[in-house]
Amino acid sequence: MTTTAVAQAPEIVGTYVNESGRTKVRLSECGAGVCGTVVWMKEPVNDVNNPDVSKRDRSVVGIQAVSLKPAGDGTYAGTLYDTESGKTYSGKAKFSGQSVELSGCVLGGLVCKGSTWRRE
Repeated sequence: MTTTAVAQAPEIVGTYVNESGRTKVRLSECGAGVCGTVVWMKEPVNDVNNPDVSKRDRSVVGIQAVSLKPAGDGTYAGTLYDTESGKTYSGKAKFSGQSVELSGCVLGGLVCKGSTWRRE
């Protein structure tokens, strides 16, 4: 008799709405972590603040804005791209019930930002 181990998706996987309700991000498994892709915007815009000038004409919808690896106890660590400012933050995410709390910093922790997304 053989058994096959079935990997379960992390609880954090799902579609979330940001605090303003204007953007939806789908968190899904990718490699050994979780990636977040912008899947909807109430008012779609281009990535006009991206530091890479060649990417400023692309739509924000479809951008992978989150890349996280499990850090234990429902927490994740990785990078978060803020599509409004064009900044990439070293960040953390904490999954709790039907929401995920994100926090990130740039410039060695001099500028930090946080938000809570709710599961749709």
